[in-house]
Amino acid sequence: MAVARTLTLGDRKVARIGLGTNRLRHTPENVEFVRQAVAAGIDVIDTAHTYTDGESEATIGGASPEVAVVATKGGFAPGTGSAEALSAQIEESLRRLRTDAIDLYYLHRVDPETPLEESLGTIAAYCERGQIRHVGLSEVGVEEIERGRQVLPITAVQNRYSLVERRHDEVVDHCAEQGIVFVPFFPLRNTDTPAVVEIAERRGASPQQVALAWLLARSPAMLPIPGTLSVEHVKSNLAALELELSAEELDALA
Repeated sequence: MAVARTLTLGDRKVARIGLGTNRLRHTPENVEFVRQAVAAGIDVIDTAHTYTDGESEATIGGASPEVAVVATKGGFAPGTGSAEALSAQIEESLRRLRTDAIDLYYLHRVDPETPLEESLGTIAAYCERGQIRHVGLSEVGVEEIERGRQVLPITAVQNRYSLVERRHDEVVDHCAEQGIVFVPFFPLRNTDTPAVVEIAERRGASPQQVALAWLLARSPAMLPIPGTLSVEHVKSNLAALELELSAEELDALA
């Protein structure tokens, strides 16, 4: 069966490979890079309040990628899930991104010092004011997802997951069942295994493209966000949308 190249994220149809920006510094060259990445076909740009001390958000804001979904996150460090701390980070993200409304906002981590419901209640208040459109959770299990959904709709879950890091298999399947987009971070780290390299050589593809194609085949809810600062890498990653792995190849990577 053919693997879909797009999915619905919130109220938008998007390509199933996005862009991670955890190394993005605020330079004129990187502002132009973001613009070129969107022009190449990137529909989802992922950042966070903590990335490069805020420069990632500022760079994206400078590029004004209005046609792309921009996702950011707050509440990473213990103690920052409180209403006061999280509100301050959301306000700062709105300013850096130069927007009146954040497309997708993740609670970056469940705060050990603040109940999940309280943190999400703070985010819900911004949703009610129209300053956050959709909400996500990061590094959570099924129980936390379901607790979150008691407070407000959860559009996306972002956990570490890849061909070689599969401890969140249950979460991947749960998201697919519940219509939640699953966004794996570090989708390419250490994935150039012998089996991947062999398939890549046989198919005339890169190992990275094979690893991304495996993710796309793994679940229809999957939307990887490989990070790069190279437009050529962006184009190469997007080309993985065209790579269909055979049943035999998927078995070899199982």
